[in-house]
Amino acid sequence: MAQLAKLRMLLFSALGPAIALLLLLFFAGYVVLGSNGVLAWGDYTRQLREAKGELARTQVARAELRNRVDLLNPRRVDPDLSDELIRSQLGVIHHDEVIVPLN
Repeated sequence: MAQLAKLRMLLFSALGPAIALLLLLFFAGYVVLGSNGVLAWGDYTRQLREAKGELARTQVARAELRNRVDLLNPRRVDPDLSDELIRSQLGVIHHDEVIVPLN
């Protein structure tokens, strides 16, 4: 009976450190394998690189559109661009006509 009590006392005294160790292992595993963990870092850098590339392409397209809008300003319309737009929308471009882009 005395040995059973000693064993029970030993188990209860080891219970606290065992729980603390399990919690520590759980959080360490989450740091490595979690959704924001070390292993997800590579995926985040890949997504960031793709987003930066898309941002650069969008900025280039926006600059081109801004240039076209500036050329179509009602106060000072670019005659070449207006002629190109009118001919393409009205369908009056002849089959033997050659359009040479200046840019």
